[in-house]
Amino acid sequence: MDPFSAEGELLTLHNNFHQGQYQAVLDSDTSSLSHSNVVPARVLKLRAQIATGDAQGAISSAQKESGPDFAAVKALAQYSSGDNAGATKQIEQLIETSSENATAQILGGIILQASGRTEEALSLLSKHQGNLEAIALITQIHLQQNRTDLALKEVSAARKWAQDSLLVNIAESWVGMRVGGDSYQSAFYVFEEMAQTPSSTSTKSLISQAISELHLGRLPEAEAAINQALQNEPKEIEAIANAVVLTTIMGKTTEQQQYLEQLKREKSDHALLADLEEKSSLFDHAAGKYSAKVSS
Repeated sequence: MDPFSAEGELLTLHNNFHQGQYQAVLDSDTSSLSHSNVVPARVLKLRAQIATGDAQGAISSAQKESGPDFAAVKALAQYSSGDNAGATKQIEQLIETSSENATAQILGGIILQASGRTEEALSLLSKHQGNLEAIALITQIHLQQNRTDLALKEVSAARKWAQDSLLVNIAESWVGMRVGGDSYQSAFYVFEEMAQTPSSTSTKSLISQAISELHLGRLPEAEAAINQALQNEPKEIEAIANAVVLTTIMGKTTEQQQYLEQLKREKSDHALLADLEEKSSLFDHAAGKYSAKVSS
């Protein structure tokens, strides 16, 4: 039996993780799990520890364990703590010996994609054997490549055999946000249900709801969701980044500058900041081609 299926004993832990309920994952009692599920559960707990900002603690814990699963977790924790070179070297060595290991595929794919090695990430993830997280990551990478057609193909194929999966619903909603039209509303329903249901709400799901509200043009509702996310976690990077975007659209210049400065302090290498810098440079370059005309 697939431990992540509707009948599997890891379903709740798996869903909590992908809903962004990391503390719930850390607090879960896994003492009664069957032997075959002990390692997958431990991996999810360590990944939740990394997600909550304790990468060093995860490294210390992973070093006490043996096997490719924990070597992959250590590499992810290293990457999250800023040791990109060490993480990349670790994952390269792991791929050479354990490329068929599901954890190595997923975490290796995350690290390779984050390092700009997209084709290697896709090649590694494509080795999966019906792993929904691998499918979700492939979908996300295709969206980053602006290959919505390939992303849609991935989720459509997965929908045929995993139609009740939360992860498939989430991945399908990502694609819907790119496709637009009626798909915006469909994505909103998924994210809103996650964000507003007490058993599944999290900062992550509130941010997703806010983004879908933004695409639907419902700015006050988007602002309410972002504010709630920031109230829960004032230093959540993606909440701050989306607050920059939202306040820019709403014309709230003072708030926009405050969020922008906060983002620079908290994560100076964030993709939004790099994109803004690139666009500013391109504008200055284009403007430099023209000179102001002075009327006499």
